[in-house]
Amino acid sequence: MTPALARAQAWAAQQLRRLRDAVRRHPVRAALVPPAAVVLYVLVLIPFTPSIADLRKAKMEEPSTVLSADGVVLAEYKRINREWVPLDRISKPVIDALIATEDHRFYEHHGIDFRRTAAAVLNTLRGKRQGGSTITQQLARNLYPEEIGRAVSLTRKVKEAITALKIEASYSKEEILETYLNTVPFLYNAFGIEMAARTYFDKPASKLDVLESATLVGMLKGTSYYNPVSNPDRARDRRNIVLAQMVKHGKLDAKRAELLAARPLRLDFERQDNVVGIAPHVAQHLRKWLIAWADREDYDIHADGLVVRTTLDSRLQKAANAAVTKQVRQLQDLADRRRPKDQERALLQAGFLAVDPRSGQVKAWVGSADFTTDQFDHVNQARRQPGSTFKPFVYGAAFMEGFSPEDTFIDEPVAIKERGSAVWSPKDGSPPTHLPMTLRDGLAQSRNSITAQLVERVGAKKVADLAFNLGVRESKLDPVLSLALGTSPVTLREMVSAYATLANSGRYLGEPQLVTRIEDRNGRTLALFTRPEAVEAMPRASALQLVNAMRGVIDEGTGVAIRARYGLEADFAGKTGTTQDNTDGWFIMAHPQLVAGAWVGFNDPSITMGDWGQGARSALPMVGDFFVQAQRQRAVDPRVEFDIPRPRPEPPPPAPGPDPVQEVVNDLLGRIFRMIQ
Repeated sequence: MTPALARAQAWAAQQLRRLRDAVRRHPVRAALVPPAAVVLYVLVLIPFTPSIADLRKAKMEEPSTVLSADGVVLAEYKRINREWVPLDRISKPVIDALIATEDHRFYEHHGIDFRRTAAAVLNTLRGKRQGGSTITQQLARNLYPEEIGRAVSLTRKVKEAITALKIEASYSKEEILETYLNTVPFLYNAFGIEMAARTYFDKPASKLDVLESATLVGMLKGTSYYNPVSNPDRARDRRNIVLAQMVKHGKLDAKRAELLAARPLRLDFERQDNVVGIAPHVAQHLRKWLIAWADREDYDIHADGLVVRTTLDSRLQKAANAAVTKQVRQLQDLADRRRPKDQERALLQAGFLAVDPRSGQVKAWVGSADFTTDQFDHVNQARRQPGSTFKPFVYGAAFMEGFSPEDTFIDEPVAIKERGSAVWSPKDGSPPTHLPMTLRDGLAQSRNSITAQLVERVGAKKVADLAFNLGVRESKLDPVLSLALGTSPVTLREMVSAYATLANSGRYLGEPQLVTRIEDRNGRTLALFTRPEAVEAMPRASALQLVNAMRGVIDEGTGVAIRARYGLEADFAGKTGTTQDNTDGWFIMAHPQLVAGAWVGFNDPSITMGDWGQGARSALPMVGDFFVQAQRQRAVDPRVEFDIPRPRPEPPPPAPGPDPVQEVVNDLLGRIFRMIQ
């Protein structure tokens, strides 16, 4: 009981005491006390029942919808798992069974059946508890369980009756039936007759036959007790009682009912889980964001029918889903085959993000290998060491300091003593050549020795600052020399954002954008999210110089499979990344119109992937498959190139011309051969 209701009841009790005192002084008026007390009690409770406006709002409740840029529904934010269907899409046997069993005088009363209520009171006094609620009263309980409650008390019954009268004043009989059938719960996260029909009989409510209708209506007396899945015998007996009630009230022929009652209970049961859609992690991410926005703007995301328009391209999203699923399945099979027998099986995970660098808009977002088994978002939530995908920031900082891609360092072992730290001696996967190597080749071949010497010259602080300016803005970057090799954990979203800034000639457009606008249910724009002004994160000349060097990764470096295996000839720049012991595999690739990145690994960083976990083998195939589809869908134009001349392979030297002496010799040999013949 709320404090306000308690105060109101205390006031009513005080008024009753005054009436009692008055009656003692005036015995003739004693007969007026009971009805006056009842009226007073009802008047006190009226303000504590739902208003008519609330009732109409409940009927108009509509979930918010998230749409892709091309109009595909990505998610619906429902309060409960329900699909509202109009009364004309509910089979007639359902309505007949409901009225015959729960409230056969439904069309005769105005919310309260006084004859049934009186009978229920008498039976209760005799020790045989019997319900007397009409369909309208039951609807009041279903719509407002908190305001009315379910306690066995006079107060609850009076509030229920008042609300039922309000409902009858607000709704037609058809609207009451429609609202009731769409709000009643049926277990297994199924609310309303449509979800119940799909759950228990795998069909829409419009196709339910008499037996199926009687089974579902029979559950209303006690959904758990008459659950046809766990208690089939009880459910069948209750179903037959419903059939008998339909006969009694003229809704079913007696002979047909007898034949139907002999039939067994047949179900086609399947839980109706919430549909996750093609971008479940985006839906999950936007739900939290939208709730915060709606709270500030006084909207309800479950009831006000908001329409959230996103930047996602449904075709690219499906391509990303397929690429991730295909590669993770293959890698998981490989991991299972190579897993030691005494080691518990671990599920491989992945994240994928694609962004348009010209606008900063997200085009595809895959947060995990399978949302049904792992809702953790490896795009936005997971922080992992980026490995060599962080190296471009080192080279970018060097180019800003005046270094050139053609400058050389000796590819040799390094041992660098950092102030207050131990000696840092990074190793490469292959022995040093002890030969001069250009910075372009050092980046293309991902040589740690070259990168280590470069960061020592440039300084880790400048590398961290550049990474921040480009888009790595939420994760903490430790400004030590080893940062150059990607030792500070970051998110995939930050890394793809930074590469998108590079692809945009060093102009930062803010965090990747997901939402373009929010509309109300009538299409009126409530909020518009425009592209922010670009900020120079890196001088344009240096950014293009870095992009040009990163082309070498794709053309002749660790990402050459993009050309050799996937046959992609467009202008790409990118970088592979692999962390220590092959714990994390990364690959990010940029085109002037689209940037995509992938991460692969286990949730437990102590589990490594073995030699197959290198970024070029684990993450690159996802990006490769995705870009193949992006080109087919014309989301990427292979003729568009970065705004710096693309290195072209030198043409092979021309074939030498014919040798006159050799021609004479060949002619002579030919004649001799013919003479012999």
